[in-house]
Amino acid sequence: MMAVTAQASMVKVVGANGQISLGKQYAGRQVLVEEREPGVWIVRTATVIPDNEHWLHESPAATDLQAAMNWSLSHPASDSDIDATLTRLAHDQS
Repeated sequence: MMAVTAQASMVKVVGANGQISLGKQYAGRQVLVEEREPGVWIVRTATVIPDNEHWLHESPAATDLQAAMNWSLSHPASDSDIDATLTRLAHDQS
């Protein structure tokens, strides 16, 4: 069950250009605006995933990416043996 928290209502003035301010804490955030009926809106913060990146959030790509991120945490980047790495990569492509 989702917890419901009550917040105080606020009176906002719609500016001449049709905008309202939600406050600085929401600056730059994306929101979903649903018009339930004329003059009644529901505004919710949202994370929007572009269509061409949606596959990154589905299995198996999401699982593979998470595994790679976990591996990178325990294997810090280093260029101390760059020649051997380049040789190995060139060999793997042939």
